[in-house]
Amino acid sequence: MTGTYRTSRELSMPFSQPFCRRSIQSLQPLLRTFAAGTFLTVSASFLLSSHAHAESCVDLTHLMLPGATFTKVEIVQAGDWHSPQTHLSQIMTAPGMNLAGHPIQKSNPAFCRVAITLRPSADSVIRTEIWLPLHGWNGKLLGVGNFGWAGSIMYDGMATGVGVGYAVASTDTGHDSSTPEGEGGRFTLGHPEKLVDYAYRADHLMTLTAKQLIRQFYGKDASHAYWIGCSLGGLKGLIEARRYPQDYDGVVAGAPPNPIVNFNAEQLWAGWMSYHDPALRVGRGKFQLLNRAVMKACGSPVGQNQGVLETPDQCGFEPSQLLCKGSDTSECLTANEVKAAEQIYRGPVDPRTGKVIFPGPAKGSEDGFSADGKAFPVALDLFMFAAFQNPEWDWTTLNWNTDITAATRKLGPLLHVDDNLEPFFRHGGKLLMYIGWNDGHNPQQLAGYYQALMQNAAPAERNSARLFEIPGMRHCYGGAGCDTFSKLGAIDEWVVRQNAPEKIVASRVVDGKVVRTRPLCAWPEAALYDGHGDPAVASNFVCVLPNPKHGSTP
Repeated sequence: MTGTYRTSRELSMPFSQPFCRRSIQSLQPLLRTFAAGTFLTVSASFLLSSHAHAESCVDLTHLMLPGATFTKVEIVQAGDWHSPQTHLSQIMTAPGMNLAGHPIQKSNPAFCRVAITLRPSADSVIRTEIWLPLHGWNGKLLGVGNFGWAGSIMYDGMATGVGVGYAVASTDTGHDSSTPEGEGGRFTLGHPEKLVDYAYRADHLMTLTAKQLIRQFYGKDASHAYWIGCSLGGLKGLIEARRYPQDYDGVVAGAPPNPIVNFNAEQLWAGWMSYHDPALRVGRGKFQLLNRAVMKACGSPVGQNQGVLETPDQCGFEPSQLLCKGSDTSECLTANEVKAAEQIYRGPVDPRTGKVIFPGPAKGSEDGFSADGKAFPVALDLFMFAAFQNPEWDWTTLNWNTDITAATRKLGPLLHVDDNLEPFFRHGGKLLMYIGWNDGHNPQQLAGYYQALMQNAAPAERNSARLFEIPGMRHCYGGAGCDTFSKLGAIDEWVVRQNAPEKIVASRVVDGKVVRTRPLCAWPEAALYDGHGDPAVASNFVCVLPNPKHGSTP
């Protein structure tokens, strides 16, 4: 049970609080944003004093926000919250996805649950929730990013945040993934305003609305605001920092697929390649063979024992070293299997320029390779629906020059983030990026983006971003590596105390228990065993620059 349902009110209800002139100034950013909607109007009667304090949760419905509707306002008592079980529940409850680094999700404290639907355009329906702790609020706001194609509120991340004292906000980005028309990228078909909501508008309006509710409920502004998300949520964090540099003081962006058109093209590459040349189709057993060979050639003794490759970018092993000397066996690769592996590592190439569109995955991640002649569904939706608006589009006809360019022309202005975050850094913003070495997204690509950010930042702001590459971790979580760490703790320590993270201790959790720990080191350093003590304990590792000659050996 989540408590008793209290009220549902349209925001056109008569305003019952005294008008305060100074509240006009405090609401100007919110009003300017909502006024961009073609059918919205704003009047002084919508405004509340920025110093007002809600006497109870239900009193928040008196706050008038243009283009918005309260759909539920209720008290959720301590221990009563249970997140809906959806297709994302298994992902979001994994220890590696816990924003506070908890091995298991803790029960909730009492909070005020506010559900609002935002309608900045005639075709917008953005479900949003803001949770406000009834006791022990730490004075800060947390925005929780989505995953995949979004379409649902990130309840598990919200539960973690409110459990450690944050006011928390999340949105479905403007569509409902539980419906046929909202599944995957289909919602973008014929709905340009929904695409804008998905790209950036939903998150920005959610943030402004949450800040206004905080001011009303607690009688003061949030002292700091943080955004945390991985995959799509990581990309959305970069978009927030670029478009609205004052929304958040700290952004944690995990595995941000940027530029997303190029990244989704790479996700289609192995299937496209092996569709057009069936000789390049490779069975899972051969990719596992390749993975074992890579680990043996390039892994340290500790890494091999723990199943992680510490410095994949230093690994010189090539698939051709497994080439069959005679007939095909389970212990060698045929010439076509070697070619397929090499092309997967490389990634797709623009046939006109010869440039790699997006690099393939790193060494050590071969266990996740696939070359079966089939399309990757999430990536397919981006081209079929969002870019080309054609549910009959045949992915096998993808032109690696013209189609990538056309998709970028359509979606780049909405979803791509350039390498200039100077306004965010100048505002005092801190950016923490992280990614797993066993992710299909090659961390070397993200390292290139990080370097470009630093080159474009003013000298005084070049300490405002950090990148952490996590050995053995898959996409956002999982794998053999230590994937569980407190994103909230790291960004809060950085923003509040100005302690830039150089090393973060992460854990590997099995059945709710920590089985080993290891430090994550700020790029370009990597954590290597110092040769003394238990290799399952983080204090026995040092952060060093990898030695190109010796790979994982200090």
